[in-house]
Amino acid sequence: MFNEALLDELRQLERNVVEAELRLAEQEALIVDLKRQHQDASSAQAELEIMRESQQQRQQDRQRLLSLLQR
Repeated sequence: MFNEALLDELRQLERNVVEAELRLAEQEALIVDLKRQHQDASSAQAELEIMRESQQQRQQDRQRLLSLLQR
């Protein structure tokens, strides 16, 4: 039962990781477009850094769940 709950959480986290990767790519493309248009990309860049930090946390959470499932 405990493993089933962990697997459910892992499945949701995996979906979140994939969705976040798409959002990261979109944000990176936005920054490229802003720079290409010679516009200020600093706020978009700051948002990207926050998004990357969040993604790193999700990936750490995923590793934690995988470790728990291997016990």
